[in-house]
Amino acid sequence: MKLIPVINNSEDSLLSEKIEDIHSSKIYRLLKQGIWLYFFLLIFEGALRKWVLPGLASPLLIVRDPVAFFLIMRSIQAGIYKPNYYVVTAWLISLISLYATLFVGHGNIFVAFYGLRIFVLHFPLIFIIGKIFDKDDVIHLAKISLWIHIGMTILVAVQFFSPQTSWVNRGVGGDLDGSGFSGGSGYFRVPGTFSFTNGLTAFYGFISVFVVHFWIYKDKRISQFLLVIASFCLLAAIPLSMSRSVFFQFTIVFLFMVLTITKKTKLLSKILGIMLMSTVIFYTLSFFSFFQIALNVFIERFKTANESEGGIEGLFLDRFLGGMLGAFSNDFNTEFWGKGIGLGTNAGAKLLTGTQYLFSEGEWGRLIGEMGIVIGIIAILIRLVLVTSMLKNAWEAIREQNYLPWLFCSFVFIAILQGQWAQPTALGFAVFSGGLLLASLKGSREVVRKI
Repeated sequence: MKLIPVINNSEDSLLSEKIEDIHSSKIYRLLKQGIWLYFFLLIFEGALRKWVLPGLASPLLIVRDPVAFFLIMRSIQAGIYKPNYYVVTAWLISLISLYATLFVGHGNIFVAFYGLRIFVLHFPLIFIIGKIFDKDDVIHLAKISLWIHIGMTILVAVQFFSPQTSWVNRGVGGDLDGSGFSGGSGYFRVPGTFSFTNGLTAFYGFISVFVVHFWIYKDKRISQFLLVIASFCLLAAIPLSMSRSVFFQFTIVFLFMVLTITKKTKLLSKILGIMLMSTVIFYTLSFFSFFQIALNVFIERFKTANESEGGIEGLFLDRFLGGMLGAFSNDFNTEFWGKGIGLGTNAGAKLLTGTQYLFSEGEWGRLIGEMGIVIGIIAILIRLVLVTSMLKNAWEAIREQNYLPWLFCSFVFIAILQGQWAQPTALGFAVFSGGLLLASLKGSREVVRKI
């Protein structure tokens, strides 16, 4: 007679729970690896398109799409993520717009699917990253990002002082004309590892959040040496990038930092210390010739560009408020169903018409131009309500001395509300930083559940 071991119900239950925990742990580890892959592709996608695989520059434009698809499908299958009303609404209006595009709009299925991926594939990552990552993951990513930032600034300096014909300035697809854009005094605005300068601008806005945060809130995982070097690089990057947007983004982070005083008055001494430290770093950098040259070029471009756009006030009204109001005033935005999704992107417009910015350089104008007045406004409201909720919850988190979500809002509120999601890199930074904001809220009375 064959003996069969007997396992009682309690032992069987414990064994099942253990197996389930191991399985769940493997899934979480796999999803976290997918998020890290998305991040590294976001940073180095341009390098692949310019230097490593220039012959595949066009398909590499959507290299993160399969990763996004995997993260969505696997997290839903595992029961880790359930699409919320933001995502469900976004998917619904995208589906309606797809049908309108094919039967009423431009009718090109490839351009339509290129536009569809924005809300269907990438937008949900905000919530998936917020669900999978926790604050420890955010801090670990911040540390890696600071080291990347140091290398990026060295690369930017080399690009700044190198001719456009040099290998380091090669453009997308190996373009020998260079990747820089006109700047001033014979120097060009450079893109770093990114395909275009807007990627570098978003990167430094992203990094400035971490640098300011770790000066306010000391973390033993971030060494003082790393933080000081990263601070030097960030201030040096402002003139080297020759970008007013980098300067404005750093200013916005600083203003958000100052606003924390109204919640935590004890931060006043730290913030004054940060201001003093920044002054010392700037003064030290002024002794280096590379910084003097870059600063003079940056000041010249700043003055010239501001004069052409009506000064700081004109720049703000045109690029921010003007973009909002102009979205409802252009002739192409009077059509109910719009011209069709994807047509407002550079890739879609080039494919169908051979031109860029067919509708508007502003994001709201693109949404209404592609989707029509009703669905376009719904798309805008999704992003507006999400940003408002993020601001509210991040502000509440300051009470528990969790400053990172609030500082992230300085970058996220523009990237999500007005960011040009038609451009893949801008889209990537918006959804990734939004996800990190939600992840950094964890531990603050679980306010992330309210979003």
